[in-house]
Amino acid sequence: MQSTITGKAYVLGDNIDTDQIIPAQYLTYNPSIPEEYKQFGKYALSSVPPSQAGLPKGHVPFHTKDEFVSDYTIVIGGKNFGCGSSREHAPIALDAAGIKAVVAEFYARIFYRNSVNGGYIIPFETPDRLCEKICTGDDLKIDVAAGTLHNLTTGETWQLSPLGEVAPIIDAGGLFPYARKVGMLKV
Repeated sequence: MQSTITGKAYVLGDNIDTDQIIPAQYLTYNPSIPEEYKQFGKYALSSVPPSQAGLPKGHVPFHTKDEFVSDYTIVIGGKNFGCGSSREHAPIALDAAGIKAVVAEFYARIFYRNSVNGGYIIPFETPDRLCEKICTGDDLKIDVAAGTLHNLTTGETWQLSPLGEVAPIIDAGGLFPYARKVGMLKV
């Protein structure tokens, strides 16, 4: 696991569902094929309503048409991030788009577990309503060990909730690498 994550923020609101993160018509791509994995990044967050994209600034595109990787590295969400279907492709799409972490007030449990189990992104939780305090494009730094989020643009800092029992799984790169590491699976 990286000790720090830096990059630009992309801010969303509440109830961002898995259909908005990766629309169903793009589920025909196979994430185990590298060329097709990239396609998930191209269509990540393509169905987020304009009223939700780039809060509080208003509509800001996640990436320009035909780009596979976004200029943003950290997604800031509100409540219930990743709700909806149990689409395991949602954290894959964010990973393929270059997202390293999502910081939200709380997650739909299946999205949270898919993020951790696959080792795709780090899902941080926060007691603060950061989607109303951070702007899309702000430069951020997450100190993973300290559990802090620094807004390098404004100078503000917030404490994140501890990763707890999922930290070793994230550190290993996902559930299967973790299971191999601790001897639960034979290499």
